[in-house]
Amino acid sequence: MTAPSSRPVTNVAALVARSARRHAARPAIVTPERSLSYAELDARANRLANALLGLGLARGDRVGIYLPNCAEIVETELACYKAALVKAPYNARLSPAEVGATVDNSEASLVITTAARAEAFRPHVRGAMPRLLLLDGPAGSGYEALLARASDRFEAVAVHADELAVLHYTSGSSGVLKAAMQTFGNRLAQLRKFLMRPDTTRPDHILGLVGPVTHASGMQLVPALCSGTTVRLFSGFEPGRFLAEMRAERVTHTFLVPTMINMLLAELEGQYRPLPDLQRLGYGAAPMAPARILRAMDVFGPVLSQGYGAGETTSGVCGLSVEDHLHARAARPERLASCGRPLLECDVQILDDAGQPVGLGEIGEIVVGGEDVFAGYWRAPELTAEVLKDGRYHTGDLARLDEEGFVYIVDRKKDMVISGGFNVYPSEVEAVLYQHDAVAEACVFAVPDDKWGESVAAHVVLKPGQAADARALDAFCAERLAGFKRPRHLEFVAALEKNSNGKVARKAIQAPYWAQHDRKVN
Repeated sequence: MTAPSSRPVTNVAALVARSARRHAARPAIVTPERSLSYAELDARANRLANALLGLGLARGDRVGIYLPNCAEIVETELACYKAALVKAPYNARLSPAEVGATVDNSEASLVITTAARAEAFRPHVRGAMPRLLLLDGPAGSGYEALLARASDRFEAVAVHADELAVLHYTSGSSGVLKAAMQTFGNRLAQLRKFLMRPDTTRPDHILGLVGPVTHASGMQLVPALCSGTTVRLFSGFEPGRFLAEMRAERVTHTFLVPTMINMLLAELEGQYRPLPDLQRLGYGAAPMAPARILRAMDVFGPVLSQGYGAGETTSGVCGLSVEDHLHARAARPERLASCGRPLLECDVQILDDAGQPVGLGEIGEIVVGGEDVFAGYWRAPELTAEVLKDGRYHTGDLARLDEEGFVYIVDRKKDMVISGGFNVYPSEVEAVLYQHDAVAEACVFAVPDDKWGESVAAHVVLKPGQAADARALDAFCAERLAGFKRPRHLEFVAALEKNSNGKVARKAIQAPYWAQHDRKVN
């Protein structure tokens, strides 16, 4: 008998291919540069799957993707699923040094990128340099040339539930890289969650994705393609242009991090300016202040929908629907501080330190079980053991539950900063600060930020005889960290507050910045 963990499951690429046959002539992916029908997208993904195998890649090999939003990212994702290769997307906003470390960690057999990006991260790869497939490669050997020589016929291979499909990268609390291993079973469970939501997209809808589709936004690609929806990829976010293009192209659904919504509100100066065709404005990847939610409803109308989840849970596990927002506004305003109720088959519990459910209104840790829970961190058993216990993911988020099952996040066990929808871990930033010759001690933490939700702050103690130079220290960090990880608030102090054990009292240092806030997330 086949063990439950290795049971055969449907390859999600086969479901997209079925949708492609059904919606062959409809636009599938639209970018400023091109438009691909469903038939064209599936054929190009088939060609890429054949081409990658033709280059010698084998089942389970990692394929790195280091690109801004473009149709080729979607083609690569589908090709990897079809051939049971492992998709390893790298955030396009990472610094070259960070990308080099991620390439090493993933042990990618091949990276799909551009010539300029490849040359930027090449010096930072410590192991063997992977093979490169360049979108702008030399004539005869680049991405398009490779596709042109490959067959457009490919049958998605049979896969099993526990077979690795995606490495979803995030920085670890210890400052080291970690990648959530998402299996084909996880991806199928994620697809069910999306398709069963009442506000899921349909063939007459247009889904606009402006956040990096190598990040949270990309979780919506396969569900949309299985629904016959047209996906409009935006390559960058400039509020005025984004609003104009959303209106002109009649986008019906979109997903933004709270920072982007804040920027849109500033652009519109709080005036009621609904997008006539918009039916759902999803937000997530970071908390959003209830006052800002109300303001967004004033500006865009009754279209807001929230999701809460993580790469470790293969996207959202809780949701606050459009209807939930409307009811909260009318009768339960405190509910706008909630991240919603569990989705479909997601098993979300609030547990105490002994692993027992807490009472209603009491605070405990959010622990998630179900078929969408990841298989652990890539080649990091110690990190895996910290959060994955008996197959359940311990999020590190502290929350309470109300009488109707709504979850309210109140704090985080972890010291993570969520800035503009991206996770930043203090130890990672501190490690860079400590590389500077003038720095004796550093403590990094989250502070509230009206634009980014949270931003990175640092208290720094200088070595004797060193002069305070915030500009030089910022330039030092800029060379070594992505922009969203750099400290935006830098304060030089004589000493860092410590507890009785001599450890830096991060929470105590952080507390004054949050004194006027009800929650310790923003």
